[in-house]
Amino acid sequence: ASAMLQESDAKSRVIILLTDGVNNAGLLDPLTAAQAAAALDIKVYTIGMGKPGQGPFPVDTIFGRRTQLIDSEIDEETLRQIAEKTGALYFRATDTEGLRQIYAQINTLEKSEVEVQLYTRYKELASWLLVPALGLLAAEFVLRHTLYRSLP
Repeated sequence: ASAMLQESDAKSRVIILLTDGVNNAGLLDPLTAAQAAAALDIKVYTIGMGKPGQGPFPVDTIFGRRTQLIDSEIDEETLRQIAEKTGALYFRATDTEGLRQIYAQINTLEKSEVEVQLYTRYKELASWLLVPALGLLAAEFVLRHTLYRSLP
Protein backbone atom coordinates (compact mmCIF):
# COMPACT_ATOMS: atom_id res chain seq x y z
CA ALA A 1 0.00 0.00 0.00
CA SER A 2 2.87 2.36 0.73
CA ALA A 3 4.33 1.79 -2.71
CA MET A 4 1.00 2.70 -4.32
CA LEU A 5 0.66 5.87 -2.23
CA GLN A 6 4.26 6.91 -2.83
CA GLU A 7 3.35 8.33 -6.25
CA SER A 8 0.24 10.11 -4.97
CA ASP A 9 0.33 13.88 -4.73
CA ALA A 10 -2.61 13.98 -2.30
CA LYS A 11 -2.34 16.28 0.68
CA SER A 12 -3.16 13.46 3.09
CA ARG A 13 -1.88 9.94 2.40
CA VAL A 14 -3.44 7.34 4.68
CA ILE A 15 -3.49 3.56 5.06
CA ILE A 16 -6.17 1.94 7.22
CA LEU A 17 -4.91 -1.39 8.53
CA LEU A 18 -7.72 -3.65 9.77
CA THR A 19 -6.12 -6.68 11.41
CA ASP A 20 -5.58 -8.71 14.55
CA GLY A 21 -2.00 -7.47 14.56
CA VAL A 22 -0.36 -10.89 14.50
CA ASN A 23 2.39 -11.13 11.89
CA ASN A 24 1.75 -14.50 10.22
CA ALA A 25 2.70 -13.75 6.62
CA GLY A 26 5.25 -11.80 4.65
CA LEU A 27 8.96 -11.27 5.00
CA LEU A 28 8.85 -7.68 6.22
CA ASP A 29 8.48 -6.97 9.93
CA PRO A 30 5.41 -4.76 10.62
CA LEU A 31 7.45 -2.16 12.52
CA THR A 32 9.95 -1.93 9.67
CA ALA A 33 7.08 -1.43 7.25
CA ALA A 34 5.73 1.30 9.55
CA GLN A 35 9.11 3.07 9.49
CA ALA A 36 9.09 2.93 5.68
CA ALA A 37 5.57 4.40 5.60
CA ALA A 38 6.60 7.15 8.01
CA ALA A 39 9.59 7.98 5.80
CA LEU A 40 7.16 8.43 2.89
CA ASP A 41 4.93 10.66 5.07
CA ILE A 42 2.10 8.11 5.08
CA LYS A 43 -0.09 7.71 8.16
CA VAL A 44 -1.14 4.17 9.08
CA TYR A 45 -4.31 4.07 11.16
CA THR A 46 -4.48 0.66 12.79
CA ILE A 47 -7.70 -1.03 13.83
CA GLY A 48 -7.53 -4.10 16.05
CA MET A 49 -10.43 -6.33 15.07
CA GLY A 50 -11.77 -9.43 16.74
CA LYS A 51 -11.96 -10.90 20.19
CA PRO A 52 -9.26 -12.89 21.97
CA GLY A 53 -9.97 -16.60 22.31
CA GLN A 54 -11.42 -19.06 19.84
CA GLY A 55 -13.46 -17.96 16.88
CA PRO A 56 -14.95 -19.51 13.73
CA PHE A 57 -12.66 -19.33 10.71
CA PRO A 58 -13.31 -20.67 7.19
CA VAL A 59 -10.80 -23.35 6.15
CA ASP A 60 -10.54 -25.06 2.76
CA THR A 61 -10.24 -28.83 3.12
CA ILE A 62 -10.38 -31.71 0.64
CA PHE A 63 -14.09 -31.96 1.50
CA GLY A 64 -14.76 -28.30 0.69
CA ARG A 65 -14.92 -25.16 2.78
CA ARG A 66 -15.52 -25.81 6.47
CA THR A 67 -15.60 -23.63 9.55
CA GLN A 68 -13.20 -24.46 12.35
CA LEU A 69 -12.57 -22.88 15.72
CA ILE A 70 -9.16 -21.24 15.61
CA ASP A 71 -7.31 -19.60 18.50
CA SER A 72 -7.01 -15.89 17.86
CA GLU A 73 -5.08 -13.22 19.65
CA ILE A 74 -4.74 -9.50 19.14
CA ASP A 75 -1.31 -7.89 19.19
CA GLU A 76 -2.44 -4.46 20.33
CA GLU A 77 1.04 -3.36 21.32
CA THR A 78 2.39 -3.78 17.79
CA LEU A 79 -0.65 -2.00 16.35
CA ARG A 80 -0.15 0.92 18.76
CA GLN A 81 3.53 1.16 17.78
CA ILE A 82 2.71 1.15 14.05
CA ALA A 83 0.19 3.96 14.49
CA GLU A 84 2.54 5.94 16.73
CA LYS A 85 5.51 5.66 14.34
CA THR A 86 3.44 7.02 11.47
CA GLY A 87 1.69 9.81 13.39
CA ALA A 88 -1.70 8.11 13.31
CA LEU A 89 -3.98 6.52 15.91
CA TYR A 90 -4.82 3.00 17.06
CA PHE A 91 -8.46 1.94 17.40
CA ARG A 92 -10.10 -1.18 18.81
CA ALA A 93 -13.25 -2.58 17.18
CA THR A 94 -15.25 -5.47 18.59
CA ASP A 95 -18.32 -5.31 16.35
CA THR A 96 -19.63 -3.86 13.11
CA GLU A 97 -21.12 -0.75 14.70
CA GLY A 98 -17.84 0.01 16.46
CA LEU A 99 -16.00 -0.35 13.16
CA ARG A 100 -18.47 2.03 11.49
CA GLN A 101 -17.82 4.64 14.21
CA ILE A 102 -14.05 4.25 13.84
CA TYR A 103 -14.25 4.83 10.08
CA ALA A 104 -16.38 7.93 10.71
CA GLN A 105 -13.81 9.23 13.19
CA ILE A 106 -10.93 8.65 10.76
CA ASN A 107 -12.97 10.40 8.09
CA THR A 108 -13.22 13.51 10.29
CA LEU A 109 -9.48 13.43 11.00
CA GLU A 110 -8.35 13.06 7.39
CA LYS A 111 -9.93 15.35 4.84
CA SER A 112 -8.63 15.91 1.34
CA GLU A 113 -10.29 17.01 -1.84
CA VAL A 114 -10.79 14.36 -4.46
CA GLU A 115 -11.52 15.08 -8.09
CA VAL A 116 -14.51 13.03 -9.19
CA GLN A 117 -15.49 12.38 -12.77
CA LEU A 118 -19.09 11.42 -13.37
CA TYR A 119 -20.15 9.42 -16.38
CA THR A 120 -23.65 8.83 -17.67
CA ARG A 121 -24.24 5.47 -19.25
CA TYR A 122 -26.97 5.48 -21.86
CA LYS A 123 -28.80 2.35 -22.87
CA GLU A 124 -30.33 2.11 -26.33
CA LEU A 125 -34.00 1.12 -26.09
CA ALA A 126 -35.01 1.40 -29.77
CA SER A 127 -34.56 -2.33 -30.33
CA TRP A 128 -37.32 -3.04 -27.80
CA LEU A 129 -39.73 -0.89 -29.82
CA LEU A 130 -38.69 -2.39 -33.15
CA VAL A 131 -40.23 -5.82 -32.48
CA PRO A 132 -43.75 -4.53 -31.62
CA ALA A 133 -43.60 -2.09 -34.56
CA LEU A 134 -42.77 -4.91 -36.99
CA GLY A 135 -45.57 -7.01 -35.44
CA LEU A 136 -48.11 -4.22 -35.97
CA LEU A 137 -46.90 -3.71 -39.53
CA ALA A 138 -47.29 -7.43 -40.28
CA ALA A 139 -50.78 -7.46 -38.71
CA GLU A 140 -51.81 -4.47 -40.84
CA PHE A 141 -50.56 -6.20 -43.99
CA VAL A 142 -52.42 -9.44 -43.19
CA LEU A 143 -55.66 -7.68 -42.25
CA ARG A 144 -55.58 -5.43 -45.32
CA HIS A 145 -55.55 -8.45 -47.63
CA THR A 146 -58.10 -10.53 -45.72
CA LEU A 147 -60.95 -9.51 -43.46
CA TYR A 148 -60.55 -5.73 -43.44
CA ARG A 149 -59.61 -5.03 -47.03
CA SER A 150 -60.93 -1.77 -48.41
CA LEU A 151 -63.68 -1.59 -50.98
CA PRO A 152 -62.72 -0.36 -54.44
